Amino acid sequence: MKFVSLEETYAIHERMLQIGGGRAGIHDFAMLHSAIERPKAQFGGKYLYDTIWLMAGAFLQSMVRNQPFEDANKRTAYFTTKRLLFKNGYMLQPKRGEVLKFMVNVDVKRTSTEQIAAWLEKSSKKQIQAQGL
Repeated sequence: MKFVSLEETYAIHERMLQIGGGRAGIHDFAMLHSAIERPKAQFGGKYLYDTIWLMAGAFLQSMVRNQPFEDANKRTAYFTTKRLLFKNGYMLQPKRGEVLKFMVNVDVKRTSTEQIAAWLEKSSKKQIQAQGL
């Protein structure tokens, strides 16, 4: 399992601010750290989130709800989740127009980790690995 780092998350956040604007800065470092570490949570040597989809869902949910940055939290959450899935062999490719509605629902309607995981799985495709390259 490959996770996203604090550095990757922050770099994606900086890029989101460059593209879409917003206030720079970390609002709550502890909440940022918590969101990044949540998918790695274990008990008795086993992951609490036992699929890539639940891990990605836990990360996205924490980023959106914890609001660790001054601005661009949903954008950062989406694109960092996309990066997490990519690192683990999946391409997040939702239908046109779904992302904004989904991300707002995660925030406003308090979408569960399981619901987020189901949407991520439905909206992703396995990457094709080239043989012999």
